[in-house]
Amino acid sequence: MRVIGLAGWSGAGKTTLLTRLIPILRERGLRVSTLKHAHHAFDIDRPGKDSYEHREAGASEVLIASARRWALLHELRAGEPEPPLAQLLAKLAPVDLAIVEGFKTQAHPKIEVHRAANGKPPLYPEIANVRAIASDVPIPDAPVPVLHLDDLSAIADAVQGLAMPLAQVTELLARDPGRPRLPEPRP
Repeated sequence: MRVIGLAGWSGAGKTTLLTRLIPILRERGLRVSTLKHAHHAFDIDRPGKDSYEHREAGASEVLIASARRWALLHELRAGEPEPPLAQLLAKLAPVDLAIVEGFKTQAHPKIEVHRAANGKPPLYPEIANVRAIASDVPIPDAPVPVLHLDDLSAIADAVQGLAMPLAQVTELLARDPGRPRLPEPRP
């Protein structure tokens, strides 16, 4: 399995880009998984559903399965830290490519997603291991290739070419645990 990340400020279009890239990568014959970081509390279950009731009753994990999919919900204990990226990547079933959305301060290889209308500066000077930038505007002094956000073929090529084997990514993450979350720039 190879790993690459998409990183950028909130509102830069990471999810939009990812949902446009996955079909292209699948057409190229790749099996793709994604790992998404959420900075806020989230829930994929709903009150009134049995699995929700199991968690509310205190189950540490709830595995939901059907003929079409399965999901494992794991509750963190009060005060338990968020699992590190390397540990989360290890939970994925083997695929050709794992794309990490978010985790921008971690040391894994990544493509920065930058949108001028977002009004925020590029991240590449502040975050580790940016290998390319996908942007809707030129970034003249960028130390890495800048690809246009609409050039999906070129971005897919970069995703494939810049992704690193999981073992190498795990080593990078072990050497550099990442920095605390970057503050949002002030307008």
